[in-house]
Amino acid sequence: MAEIKEAMPAPPPEALDMPDDEVLYELADLFRVFGDSTRIKILYALHDNELCVQDIANAVQLSQSAVSHQLRVLKDSKLVRFRRDGKTVYYALDDDHVRSILSMGMDHIEE
Repeated sequence: MAEIKEAMPAPPPEALDMPDDEVLYELADLFRVFGDSTRIKILYALHDNELCVQDIANAVQLSQSAVSHQLRVLKDSKLVRFRRDGKTVYYALDDDHVRSILSMGMDHIEE
């Protein structure tokens, strides 16, 4: 017969250092952005390079329109930044935190 184990009592709520709900919702939204493989491809294309929309589209084999739409989501989430050079707009990862998130995610799935 299987042994029945008693559940450990939950720690009192004050013992948990839980962030505010608003912060947790923002974190969940951030992870939702990472939940799309097209956006992940774009982030990887920008991992070491600053690229224009056409170059990103070529790298991920999507239309410029589709890439532009996803870049808007990534900009709104502060995962990519852009700069203008004449009529051309170049995109890059916003900071090293984005690289770290990608690297940690890859490390996790490769375990």
